[in-house]
Amino acid sequence: MQVKRKNAIKKTVDVLMTVLLLCLMAYQVTGETLHEWFGIGMTFLLIVHHILNIKWYPSLFKGKYNVYRIVTTLVNTALLASIALTAVCGMAMSSHAVPFLYGLLPVSFARRFHLAMSFWSFILMGVHLGLHVPAMTSAWKWNGRVKAGLAAFFALVAGIGLRLFLNAQIPDYLFFCTPFAFLDYDKAPVLVFAENLAILISFAFVGALCATLIKIFRGKSKQNKAAA
Repeated sequence: MQVKRKNAIKKTVDVLMTVLLLCLMAYQVTGETLHEWFGIGMTFLLIVHHILNIKWYPSLFKGKYNVYRIVTTLVNTALLASIALTAVCGMAMSSHAVPFLYGLLPVSFARRFHLAMSFWSFILMGVHLGLHVPAMTSAWKWNGRVKAGLAAFFALVAGIGLRLFLNAQIPDYLFFCTPFAFLDYDKAPVLVFAENLAILISFAFVGALCATLIKIFRGKSKQNKAAA
């Protein structure tokens, strides 16, 4: 019972983090004050998430590393670093939630890093979610047509998300090419969230595809070893 309760709490925290991330990426909808408080909430949930998964840290130095474990470890580590940097830089520019931390870092530096790291966090969160999709859905007893239909649907959404990602010139933010985000404040809030969700799904799709391919190649490798 205790294990089930802990797993339920973990899933709830993960869902809340995903929702908050989508809210944080919709700055033109939420405004500055809510954006800062959402950021504080995200930081709190990140701490809770890592407390709930504290066993992950000592496990890093145990056992063998296959391709899947290497990829997930790299993604998880990069995600943690990017979210932490986003939080620190955001607090260094805070005017509402934690104004006493304003100037903790040079504001121009904090602004540029906050912008880049927030989008890196967004992308890595998508990949992180996607890497766990095959394991989460492996027990679902769906027939081939349903699975194929869902795969086609998410592939379509991922394609749309990738197009939106490129049209919004997000790569420029990722690689520090511009210090400011160019946001459309006239766009309907529902459309802003829908577009951000499509971009998140596109990177989740990439993560799920990577996990599936790794699983396939691992299976073939085992078969070849068995045959030899």
